[in-house]
Amino acid sequence: MRDYQWLYEHCLNRFGSVQALEARLPRPRPDSELQALGDDRYLSTLALRIFRAGLKHSLVDAKWPAFEEVFFGFDPEKVVLMSGEHLERLMQDSRIIRHLGKLRSVPINAQMILDVTHEHGSFGAFISQWPVENITGLWRYLTRHGNQLGGLSAPRFLRMVGKDTFIPSADVVAALNAQGIVDRVPTSQRDQAAAQAAFNTWQQQSGRPLCQLSVMLAHTVNH
Repeated sequence: MRDYQWLYEHCLNRFGSVQALEARLPRPRPDSELQALGDDRYLSTLALRIFRAGLKHSLVDAKWPAFEEVFFGFDPEKVVLMSGEHLERLMQDSRIIRHLGKLRSVPINAQMILDVTHEHGSFGAFISQWPVENITGLWRYLTRHGNQLGGLSAPRFLRMVGKDTFIPSADVVAALNAQGIVDRVPTSQRDQAAAQAAFNTWQQQSGRPLCQLSVMLAHTVNH
């Protein structure tokens, strides 16, 4: 695989200046901010990611105030008590997106957050303390213990809340494939480990967070 210096020079040539490149790169939230974020905000963002999947983001975002209302501000202790009948009644509410499977995922994910909070003090503490050199392990945890969090939903949720992660988007996978690291979307633990190892190497060479390396790598793919 190519080293970080190649990646940096490729992106620098593409954007023309250090300033232009840096302006395109995301920055993860500090651990202190991840810890301070309330469990209700994590549940809201989880649900937002799930409802955005397959839909125009602006459509979902425009309806989100109504979601906040019908799900009691996404307070996990309240949401977890919502019955199946209650969720089915929400299917008649035209203010929200009426997808029963996704609606049912919200109390399931509320229970996951409550379970994590019981063990770690808060969901934010759990997220912030997870080592980024094994971020794919956190993807698997969320997929296994949550609901509707397969595919890219777990890493995209982490990016949304500000936890440092790479995202195996189509461009990132194409770039990893070009370097002989993986030849498909890394869904297996073996492929995830190979992708993780590559990003860990680039991080050690550069000192950059995974999210920045992910965006830089995506820009090495020609369109």
